[in-house]
Amino acid sequence: MSLVPFGAPLNIANGIREFARATPNQVAIIDGDRRLTYRELADRAARWANTLLGAGLKQGDHVAICMGNRLEYPEIAAGIAMAGMVMVPLNPRYTSVEARFVIEHSEARLVIVDEALVGVIGETVREHRIPTVVVGQTDEFMSYENALASASNADPGIRVSEDSPFCIAYTSGTTSMPKGVMISHRSRVLTFYMSALEWNLGVGRTSIAVAPMYHGAGFAFGYAPVFTGGTVVMLRKWDPEKLLYLIEKERAQSVFLVPTHAQMLRGLGEQAIRSRDVSSLDTLYFNAAALPWELKQWVIETFPGVGVHELYGSTESGIITNLRPVDMLRKPGSVGQPWYMTEVRVVDADGNVVGPGGTGELYSRSPYLMRGYLKNPEATAACTTEDGFVTCGDIVRIDEEGYIYIVGRKSDMIVSGGVNIYPREIEDVLVTHPSVAEAAVIGTPSEKWGEEVTAYIVLAPGAEFDVAALEEHCRRSLAGYKIPRQWKLIPELPRNAAGKVVKRDIPRIKPLN
Repeated sequence: MSLVPFGAPLNIANGIREFARATPNQVAIIDGDRRLTYRELADRAARWANTLLGAGLKQGDHVAICMGNRLEYPEIAAGIAMAGMVMVPLNPRYTSVEARFVIEHSEARLVIVDEALVGVIGETVREHRIPTVVVGQTDEFMSYENALASASNADPGIRVSEDSPFCIAYTSGTTSMPKGVMISHRSRVLTFYMSALEWNLGVGRTSIAVAPMYHGAGFAFGYAPVFTGGTVVMLRKWDPEKLLYLIEKERAQSVFLVPTHAQMLRGLGEQAIRSRDVSSLDTLYFNAAALPWELKQWVIETFPGVGVHELYGSTESGIITNLRPVDMLRKPGSVGQPWYMTEVRVVDADGNVVGPGGTGELYSRSPYLMRGYLKNPEATAACTTEDGFVTCGDIVRIDEEGYIYIVGRKSDMIVSGGVNIYPREIEDVLVTHPSVAEAAVIGTPSEKWGEEVTAYIVLAPGAEFDVAALEEHCRRSLAGYKIPRQWKLIPELPRNAAGKVVKRDIPRIKPLN
């Protein structure tokens, strides 16, 4: 029996609707001591949808959400979709200036915010008189729980095209100002289904929402379990010890992480990890940044029998590639082969398609692509080809078996003495030195060369900063023109909440040397 009427358009709310009927008493979300079944989840999502409609909002309106990972996030997203509206996630770490930009640019008609973050959006919503709902205690604005209590729990069932956006996700702005990426219901629903197949989510499975749900990958892998009938456990704040505790307590099987999480788990030490029963864990999958080879080996050795995946993608393109466990040690440095239903094209600087062994800019075409940038047709056109391929600006090479290797970002490329240098290659060499925990390479102005290679180093605990040793290490693997001319020691790399290094912020850090 079909659980969705034949021909119904794909919608991110549909999975919750389906399992509220099929398995109403199954636990969908766990947040500390709170547990929400599918019946309760669908009920609360419908009440939120009717709250939005009762506030005078209409189909297609934009609703901004500002909060961290918590039980309410999936139900709020589902309710917005049930009402035929569009979610605009705000990074809870935004300053009030950054939040103002997104709220104003997206023309949000209503804002829902965690009580702890009212100060981030307060000035903007007051100035523009934007209706605001607070999850938690509030004297000034509408209470979320009070709003749900007074709303109907009848699903409004508003149908929207599956090609219409369910979300406008603002890019992290690691090299420029954020752009609003319009992501369709179809794109995200197909991502949910394929993720359940690839990373073992769905019925009978428990996952943990570690990455922030405001972010594209964090939302995809935090919401996919409830869309496909599984259980998701909310990790409100990153804490490696808490993650191990939750895996043990809730018998979690699949967990999505970024490499920084793995570094911090490693920092706990072998004894702390072995003190927890994580035998339920069978799948780990990584994204957001490169998983260094030495760290990858540590993950595989520390969690024996666990399938480790490394995927690659972008907000604009969705998931592009996946390196599966069978290839993890066989293809060091690769991010895998094209993911389900994905075509890739590698193009050189002259616009020619390059074959195996060649290097060029990566383009992809798949059902997961964005619908474009909000109010920015010029930027959309600049990254989209006439036949529907999209690039996120990464330079790659492809081997004889079709496996893809990231060389670096086009925007990060250093031109020194007329020669193109890609920082990723240098960073990959640097992090293999035992004294280096993390490294970032950028180009800095040079009167002689135009730009020169500058390395920013985060030392491993107890290590010494020995520039001569690092230079010698680089010479074993890199041509002379790629060896850094300047070396800076810094306490940590600046990252956004998704774990990506924000390179434009690096020069602002005062070096320790």
